[in-house]
Amino acid sequence: MTSSLRLDRRAVLRGFAGTALALPVLEAMGKEVVESTPRRFCAMYTANGMSLPKPEHGIDEWSWFPTKENDGKFELGKSTEPLKPFADQLSFFGGLYHENGTKADPHVCSDMWLTGAPLHNPKPGTFNSVGLDQLIAQHTKQYCRQPSLVLSIDAGVGFLSRTGTISYDVQGRPVPAESHPRRVFDRLFRVDRTSLESQRQRLKSRMKLVDAVLESANSFNQQLGRSDRDRMDQYLASLNEIESRLIASEKWIDIPLKDQDYSGLNLDATPEGEPAEYYRNMFDLIALAFDADITRSVAFMLNREDGMGISDTFPLKLGLSRTHHNLSHAGDKDGQLQFAKYDRFLSEQLSHFFGRLSTYQDREGSVMDNTIVLYGSGASTTHWPKNLPTLVAGGRNMGLKHGKYWRQGENRMSNMYLSILRAMKIEQETFADSTGTLAESIFTKA
Repeated sequence: MTSSLRLDRRAVLRGFAGTALALPVLEAMGKEVVESTPRRFCAMYTANGMSLPKPEHGIDEWSWFPTKENDGKFELGKSTEPLKPFADQLSFFGGLYHENGTKADPHVCSDMWLTGAPLHNPKPGTFNSVGLDQLIAQHTKQYCRQPSLVLSIDAGVGFLSRTGTISYDVQGRPVPAESHPRRVFDRLFRVDRTSLESQRQRLKSRMKLVDAVLESANSFNQQLGRSDRDRMDQYLASLNEIESRLIASEKWIDIPLKDQDYSGLNLDATPEGEPAEYYRNMFDLIALAFDADITRSVAFMLNREDGMGISDTFPLKLGLSRTHHNLSHAGDKDGQLQFAKYDRFLSEQLSHFFGRLSTYQDREGSVMDNTIVLYGSGASTTHWPKNLPTLVAGGRNMGLKHGKYWRQGENRMSNMYLSILRAMKIEQETFADSTGTLAESIFTKA
């Protein structure tokens, strides 16, 4: 092998009958590939805030935010106690807020959670700006089969201020979410057993069709009224998402998927069924997608705001006496205790997810070590747009130093997002309305 040989990281060896096998990582692929370990991002959102009982309730131990510290380290309360096995791999943030969130209807907090956007973007006819997950996807999509994975308890986009997705593309349009494990699995892992050439031809036909529809739809869109244009914008965003996936599929069509064990999945789990079964299968799919390096950017909306969608009834299915949104407005001790018990249920699901990420191994460390997980809500208790409940986990190999409950007065959530971008090695000067990074928090290299 000569020193001038340079191989693409997706290089393959072709054998008999058109078979193809991916090459291992070789020095000829370049230093940036040989030394590169995937850097991933996963955002998970729960609506309606978290339980933060008042002192007079006498149940401080059920506060979602830590209320006790020992030797400079936080002690988990009862609602986050299931996360104890990963306490040294996570941190809490207090005092964060979106400046624009304080000026907005509290029910748009999920719309702006990953964007920090004002109510009306300066660009005419748009509401939002790009979300953190989609900005990251723009930088990581060259390395993986799918630019991003957008999930939600309810499929689609919902509607303005009652959104069904937390993901917004580079033009500020909502990215449609998927909600059912079987459809997610088929999109990520289902392999077409027909010949590669027939796959390629069919893929090119689909890409031409999408291009044609996009061109026609853009022209048609100019003739519509405002409300119809909003609906068409959502349709166009959906087509753009499909087009991005098709383009990525064409690049990876020759490369076999990593061999993985899917036997533990229940693809028949649905949002209408048992909540824990549903969440755990969705989390398993995310972990498998990260392990196979199918995508490096994921957004998952666990619940919707204002009592919208199927998840509002989940507390009732768990034996609690009120719906999720109702609990978030409870000002009495019993209501806040039940709200906290639902927080604990969600913590149990997170713990399962962290366990999966810790099991899968990269070339250097676990998938958990090379993934930043952001978990939180766009409001604190009773839709208050400040002191947003925020937890960051993972990323040990990305410079994050955990085990802290960080709070230094009030700070912009966008500064947190800029810190995450820097940890992802994405050199953005600013994000949304950021004024700097949180360099003195857990982001030691921000």
